[in-house]
Amino acid sequence: MAFKIFSRLTALNLRLKSQTAAFSALNSGCSLTVEHDRENRRFTVTPSSGAGGHDCAVLHYRFTGEKEVDLLSTYVPETYRGQGVAALLSKAAMDFLVEENLKAHISCWYIKKYIKEHPQQDYKELVIP
Repeated sequence: MAFKIFSRLTALNLRLKSQTAAFSALNSGCSLTVEHDRENRRFTVTPSSGAGGHDCAVLHYRFTGEKEVDLLSTYVPETYRGQGVAALLSKAAMDFLVEENLKAHISCWYIKKYIKEHPQQDYKELVIP
């Protein structure tokens, strides 16, 4: 219950920000930020060191209806694999669904796995079978 309240407060805070929503997390001692690029329909994680775009992890989505999206794919560069970056992207995407009251088709195998591994989050209610 506390997480649902936190999640809803997080969604409310995101609505108050500009179109580029940012999430932060500490992972393996490195600060990572997830940015939501609504115009290009993607979530990205770039290293805090300011490295170039070639080191960018990305989760792509597309709208399939007025209140429906398809979470298409997640890509994490080899240097970030195994550090929770894909999970961070997936959580941001799922929070976006909650924030915007959307339902999703899940084309990405990793996001399917993420949802299965986080049953306490009620993400299954957001998924279109």
